[in-house]
Amino acid sequence: MINSYNELQDSHIDVLREIGNIGAGNAATSLSVLLDESVTISIPNVKVEGYDNVVRAIGEPEDLAIAILVNFHGDVRGTVLFILPFEDAKLITQMLVGIEKTDDHFLSEMKISTIKEFGNILGSSYLGSIASLTGLNFDISVPYAAIDMLGALLAAPVIEFGAFDSKIMFIEETFSTEERKLNSHVILFADMPSLNKIMTRLGLEI
Repeated sequence: MINSYNELQDSHIDVLREIGNIGAGNAATSLSVLLDESVTISIPNVKVEGYDNVVRAIGEPEDLAIAILVNFHGDVRGTVLFILPFEDAKLITQMLVGIEKTDDHFLSEMKISTIKEFGNILGSSYLGSIASLTGLNFDISVPYAAIDMLGALLAAPVIEFGAFDSKIMFIEETFSTEERKLNSHVILFADMPSLNKIMTRLGLEI
């Protein structure tokens, strides 16, 4: 039985990487439809790192960022957290609905709603890949957004899932259109019973 993300082996990481590949491909397809143009995606880089390393991979702890959270519960339980540095959040609104990026430190409700939709596409794509590969059933919440310092945004789910002394799984990839490029950071939190159930359904020894 896996008791923490620290105990994940290479075989487990390979399976998580395949989930990331499928989820990212589904997300790129959905974004292509939304943007009405081709969206390509880099090969996802799946990492299992400590909290501090995850924060540094995205930015500085004090950097302003926006997080989109999608919770899931049922056969398995957890949270998908999509984090964007504030400047990238403004770029998304420009990509999706043509709103020009501004220099202010404020996001209107319309802009936040647009970013939520982007985060919902990513979260649902990754969770859909888990469901299709495992046959597990779970419900997905509506996405909700939070704006805060990067360190604070990551701390809340880490505390909820008791991961400060453990490692966190996160997926880095780059979405590209003809004119723009966006780095994506998706973090998956699942409690240990859920993680063990996912691995078992995928035929791995735990």
